[in-house]
Amino acid sequence: MARSNVFQGIRTTAIHAGEVPDPTTGASAPDITMSSTFLVDEPAGFSAHDLTPDSPFLYGRWANPTVRKLEAKLTALEGTEACVCFASGMAAASAIFFSLLSAGDHVVISDITYAGVAELARDTLPRMGIEVSLVDMSDLAAVEAAIRPDTKLVYCETPANPICRLCDLEAIADLAHAAGAKVVVDSTFASPIATRPTTFGVDYIMHSLTKYIGGHGDAIGGAVLGGFADMQALNAEASIHYGGILSPFNAWLIMRGAATLPIRMRAHEETAMVVAQHLENHPKVRSVIYPGLASHPQAELARRQMDNFSSMMAFQVDDGEALAEVMMKELQIIHYAVSLGHHRSLIFWMPTEGLMETSFRLEGKQLESYRAFAGDGIFRLSVGLEDAEDLISDLDRVLAKV
Repeated sequence: MARSNVFQGIRTTAIHAGEVPDPTTGASAPDITMSSTFLVDEPAGFSAHDLTPDSPFLYGRWANPTVRKLEAKLTALEGTEACVCFASGMAAASAIFFSLLSAGDHVVISDITYAGVAELARDTLPRMGIEVSLVDMSDLAAVEAAIRPDTKLVYCETPANPICRLCDLEAIADLAHAAGAKVVVDSTFASPIATRPTTFGVDYIMHSLTKYIGGHGDAIGGAVLGGFADMQALNAEASIHYGGILSPFNAWLIMRGAATLPIRMRAHEETAMVVAQHLENHPKVRSVIYPGLASHPQAELARRQMDNFSSMMAFQVDDGEALAEVMMKELQIIHYAVSLGHHRSLIFWMPTEGLMETSFRLEGKQLESYRAFAGDGIFRLSVGLEDAEDLISDLDRVLAKV
């Protein structure tokens, strides 16, 4: 967990926050501290409960110098008071749920989230005695109806994976806080460059660092950001007791990626807009869902809540399964693979029926809302940093074969 000074410019912040030249060697780049334990030169308690923000490093599960530098950088980028890093985005999400909720508590969760969180909400939390209400977070009336006097947490995701549906963070925060509940947002699709959730009243921000912040597809990590006292409690509970800590080497890789996040996000958005507009006009594409397009069902909210439209989009064709088979064999630049937010473009077919059977299990009005965005299935496209013309050529070639 760490706090950091906030520099004036976001690009300066991304590069310098959390880092200083090494006082011994003068090295400009941050080092990697791989030690699992640290020498002490003054009396110290053997329990993590004795830790304070000024405690020296004692044991790698409690705190690590390289991880702390990354936490300081993320804190500055998000404009929060503190940050705790974890081994993955799912470790970060699990830390929130298991640290803040107990048997008998009630939580409201978006009915569309990252698949791992969706399945945890539907299977694991109820098994532990936690009552879960799954809600279409784009429907504020439904959110208000789901929140009860005993609701402890409201968990949302915007844009939502995989359909790029948005939720109004400020309105949801107002509804939750009126009932005494805390608000969490998974802001992975947006990154700190697109959305600053704390400005809308969100209490906890979660990121899969594996995606845009790391940016290079070579390191897995997660983070939770928020108020200092909340992060101190989260660290003591989740890092110390659950043990899902981020490795120093992955922290170093992610910190290197975070330094270029602002300029990468600008390039992601510029290229994604060109690709989205091309697909929207393609005769074989039925629809495109991208927050930067005027045709997005929540375009006004996107303009109000996002400073950058990121590079995540979803699109439909008549026979997605057939196109997916062609893509697996014939894409030359775009990789047919899961994950997102990397410098390489990634695409994957997501059939609605399969997701309903496994992760989402929606019915009635909620299923209709999902189908309004996804139909019978979508291709989730994460536009990378390649030239837009090359990506369009790659897509046009495979689309011509179905």
